[in-house]
Amino acid sequence: MSTTGTESRAGKDMFPVERKSASATQIVTQALTGFAQEFKAVEASLKAKLEKQEERLTMLDRKTLTTAHRPVLSGAVAEDAPHKKAFDAYLRSGDDDALRGLALEEKALSTAVAAEGGYLVDPQTSDTVKTVMRNMASLRGVAQVVTVEATSYDVLVDHTEVGTGWASETAALTETDTPQIDRITIPLHELSALPKASQRLLDDSAFDVEGWLAERIASKFARSEAAAFIGGDGIDKPKGILAHTLVDDTAWAWGSIGYVVTGVAGEFNATAPADALVDLVYALGARYRTGASFVMNSKTAGVVRKIKDADGRFLWSDGLSAGEPARLLGYPVLVSEDMPDIAADAAAILFGDFHAGYTVAERPDLRILRDPFSAKPHVLFYATKRVGGDVSDFAAIKALKFGLS
Repeated sequence: MSTTGTESRAGKDMFPVERKSASATQIVTQALTGFAQEFKAVEASLKAKLEKQEERLTMLDRKTLTTAHRPVLSGAVAEDAPHKKAFDAYLRSGDDDALRGLALEEKALSTAVAAEGGYLVDPQTSDTVKTVMRNMASLRGVAQVVTVEATSYDVLVDHTEVGTGWASETAALTETDTPQIDRITIPLHELSALPKASQRLLDDSAFDVEGWLAERIASKFARSEAAAFIGGDGIDKPKGILAHTLVDDTAWAWGSIGYVVTGVAGEFNATAPADALVDLVYALGARYRTGASFVMNSKTAGVVRKIKDADGRFLWSDGLSAGEPARLLGYPVLVSEDMPDIAADAAAILFGDFHAGYTVAERPDLRILRDPFSAKPHVLFYATKRVGGDVSDFAAIKALKFGLS
């Protein structure tokens, strides 16, 4: 009995151990399962983040490749920006340190500093001035314009004829005339402008200093040039067409400008006003008429515009498209206000191939000196340009004189 009781107690003691072991196993299993689930979640999260990172890197690579093959649209602006900023600072405050520190390139428009360090050139302003001058009504628009680096420009002209003769089979040949070459020297003169602005105006950052300066200089230069190309006496300025001797075209010789007359002092012939214009056109040699044009001022153009032919048709016709000049007898008309008005014995109309007949020579650089002392509280901007001009082919230009002879 005692043995049985003992076995029974031992059996009772063993079952709780087994139950405890089973419970611990379940806890460990559940813990490992939870850890595995959390690890998978972390792994999935990291994988998602890596995929997003790779996607972003791929997009950046594509963007970089696209930008590398894309043409540079604003490179010129970026290159000019330091120069523009430095020049603007120079105009406003006179600080030229930024200009002196720039790496300057030698181009057609020199941005060099003179030996004294006073003259500073801005390429953008120079280009603006030249563009405005070309757009203004001036003989520059039809004349030959050349750029030189010297103090003068020489034009070689052959205005004589080669002698010829008929030869037979046995007769001796005789010497004929040899053509002579003349040299016309066009000296360059200094053209200047002196606009000014108050220092307060220059300090205003909203004000376009460069645009204002370019407009003022271009206007001054264009007006001065245009007047000199027509009537300049050649003393410290270009020599104009009308400064040369005017002679009747029937007695024309090299070195003078030939003219035809209207037959009435100070006006056109009332009966046949168009005849004088026709005579003027055909007084010019045929080889020059292909590129010829008329030059007159607005008052003269207003008179000529009213002239009609025998059938009542106007001789003057406006351009058919924007920018095309008006035409008179089929030839372009340049309206230059520096031409004289119609008056007794005035040569109020010119006709010719001005590209062959008149040469404008100029140096490419434009210099600007900032002077804040001479006109306080204003700042002066002294701009200079070297330019010259003269008739290079006297046979290529004719004039209409409003007189009897």
